[in-house]
Amino acid sequence: MSDRSTTTPTIDAALVRRLIAAQFPQWTGLDIKPLLPGGWDNRTFHLGEDMIVRLPSAASYALQVEKEQVFLPKLAPHLPLPIPVPVAKGVPGEGYSWPWSVYRWLPGETAADERIGDLKVFAEDLARFLVALRHVDPSGGPLPGPHNFFRGGPPAHYDAETRRALTALEGRIDTQAAVDVWEAALSATWQGAPVWFHGDISWGNLLVEEGRLGAVIDFGTCGIGDPACDLAIAWTLFRGESREAFRAGVALDAGTWARGRGWALWKALIVYAGLPGTNAAEADKSRRVIEEVLGDHRDFG
Repeated sequence: MSDRSTTTPTIDAALVRRLIAAQFPQWTGLDIKPLLPGGWDNRTFHLGEDMIVRLPSAASYALQVEKEQVFLPKLAPHLPLPIPVPVAKGVPGEGYSWPWSVYRWLPGETAADERIGDLKVFAEDLARFLVALRHVDPSGGPLPGPHNFFRGGPPAHYDAETRRALTALEGRIDTQAAVDVWEAALSATWQGAPVWFHGDISWGNLLVEEGRLGAVIDFGTCGIGDPACDLAIAWTLFRGESREAFRAGVALDAGTWARGRGWALWKALIVYAGLPGTNAAEADKSRRVIEEVLGDHRDFG
């Protein structure tokens, strides 16, 4: 099963303008411009200077709208960094089939390497954020399911997909080492009580201001359960001392790290193998992630 639906509507500034005029006429006349890069799960647009509009790009992502509207205001007071603030919730209309959201604009740029002043400090800041998130009361939080593509559940949910990717990549990667990482992830069963996790901690969902981590965005895959999925950033962004600072800061056990490697490996494998529903633009990065995960397993597994 892929993270991606195959049906994507045409979502552009003209559609957003019609939706705003019909549902929030008080904002008619504000400039509407696409936010670039445009995103995969959602299409995002500036609305004036202080707001953004986010529209799910497929039905599977529409499940996340209500969740964010309900839980983001509950999470925000307990976190050390800003997260998105819902301003309004839109409904289907003007030829668009799903609910959508208006958020307050958060300043900053996505966490590309060249924008980060000190990667070790950045890793420490992110670790503190994730620890704070884990300590928020999970009562009533959303358990793993279709709304977040089963983040927070066992990586075994993607066992069949992972093994298809391994078969497709035979001869292109160290398949046996990858199998070892995957088997270790499957055997390291989560024993803890459910805790809050973000579900998609990646460079595009981390905002940088003056070289430091300034905000965390896009909680569409958040929920309560096993936090291992939030460790994938260790191999997609961090390296060397920054990875070790992150490892020390998040303070999670070896089994959680084994499952985290599994989550990172699953995503990198399916993207590198070009399985249906993956983002081909990310394929070139996936080989490096696979190598980082395999090396980390040799050192710590």
